[in-house]
Order: sequence, then structure tokens, then C-alpha cells
Amino acid sequence: MRNILLIIVFLLSKGQTSQTNPNHKYQKGYVKKDGKYVEGHYKTKKNKTEKDNFVSKPNTNPYNEKKGYKKPKK
Repeated sequence: MRNILLIIVFLLSKGQTSQTNPNHKYQKGYVKKDGKYVEGHYKTKKNKTEKDNFVSKPNTNPYNEKKGYKKPKK
């Protein structure tokens, strides 16, 4: 009975996980045109979708544990 319960919990949790792009790169810090400095950070490499980006809901950035906040467009 315990094994069945564990399997059910596992299967239910699988549907709630997110999938981020496995290809990451480090973006060096830089100064924007308005003079603001952006610190270096990791981000996902570009691809055909926004669904697997760190900032897209429901994903989480594995480097800083921040939850995604943008609704993906494509």
C-alpha cells in the first residue's frame, strides 16, 4: 500500500515540474546606455521557444532559485 501511495505522489509531482533549457551561458556584467550596471548572470541560450527560459513561468533559475515571472509568448 505504501509503495502505491509513493508512486501516486511521484506521478502527481511530475506534472507540476518545469523544464528549463539545458544550455546555459554566463553573461558578463555590462553598462546599459542609461548608465545602469547589470551584474553578470547565467541565462539560457536562445532557441525557438520562451517556455524553457529561467524567467518564464513556472520555471526556476537553478543558480539563484528565483521563480519565473513572465508568461511565455511562444
